[in-house]
Amino acid sequence: MIRTTLATISALLVLALPARAADDFIATPTLRASITVTSDVVRVGDLIDNAGSAALIPVYRSPDPGTTGALPVAHVLAVLRAKQVIGVMTGDIKEVQVTRLARTLVNKDLETAVASALERRFGLGDAANITVTFDRGIADMRLDASNTGVLQPVATRYDARSGRFDIAFEINNDNNPAPTKLRFTGTAIETVEVAVLTRDIDRVDLLKASDVAMERRPKAEVTGEAASRDRTLGMQLRRPMRAGTPIRVADIVKPDFVQRDQNVTVIYQVPGIYLTTRGKAIESGAEGDTISVLNLQTKRTLSGVVTGRGQVTVQGASQAAPMPAAVEQTSSLKRDEAPAPVDTAALVRNLVQAPASPAQIAQAQIPQVRVSQAPAKSE
Repeated sequence: MIRTTLATISALLVLALPARAADDFIATPTLRASITVTSDVVRVGDLIDNAGSAALIPVYRSPDPGTTGALPVAHVLAVLRAKQVIGVMTGDIKEVQVTRLARTLVNKDLETAVASALERRFGLGDAANITVTFDRGIADMRLDASNTGVLQPVATRYDARSGRFDIAFEINNDNNPAPTKLRFTGTAIETVEVAVLTRDIDRVDLLKASDVAMERRPKAEVTGEAASRDRTLGMQLRRPMRAGTPIRVADIVKPDFVQRDQNVTVIYQVPGIYLTTRGKAIESGAEGDTISVLNLQTKRTLSGVVTGRGQVTVQGASQAAPMPAAVEQTSSLKRDEAPAPVDTAALVRNLVQAPASPAQIAQAQIPQVRVSQAPAKSE
């Protein structure tokens, strides 16, 4: 009898062991303290771990893209029980934080997309030089995170006279075969970066760093080549200009080092000789310009190059024609004959009293050669 009883108990224990082992593999549903979703609904599987076959059941509407909402635990459990989900472990959780992921398109991204759609079309240039303004102030735009595609323009309209655009875009969606559609309207104008005056500038003023600022202006306002900041500094304007006026390359010139009717120093310069005299400028000129100058001593008009402020240089020997080799000039000299000395006083007098031609300067610098001819032999 005892043996029969023990056998029965052993059989019952053997039958119970597999059932208990199977129960150990059934995980208990556990509530999550915070979740993130990408769609517009929250499902049971988002809220709890080990949801099993109930995971795909929708229970809440998601918060707006890019935002976070809170759900009280008691409310969550009540909703789950209504969906036949019971026995959920909550621990010490008081509320569930629900965050909806989003793809954010900032205003600059949208401007770049529109400019790229118009680039080198309708008479416009590079996208980097196109300024876009939307009809309605568009802040950062948030889309579902499933919109992973690029902004693809599918319809583009532009009026070159008014600058008005109307562009439709599509974005591929991972969760939906139909792409997301966006449409924008506004104005797009090609601009150039140009130096702009910060104050009224007169014709004789030299442009300083504080006088110029760089701004983007509509290309239509700047006819010709726009001047850069570096190119304007130290230059003069061809005419007086008002503050806020864009500067073109054609508007600036090198500063005049010599003004018309200004008393100047006239420099006569040949190799080895450097002379100065007084003169009066007949015309204005910048450094490197060739102008006419009146020699106040000889009353003759000279042509020289502006080489400094109030300074004009008349070059002499550098313009002279090359002379024959010295050997050819002295080949007929006798041993007891010597070249005549250079008349320096005459050279100075010629340079100062009258503008010397290249031939005159060359002749004054080279000693005259006395040539003697031997009597011809008679046959």
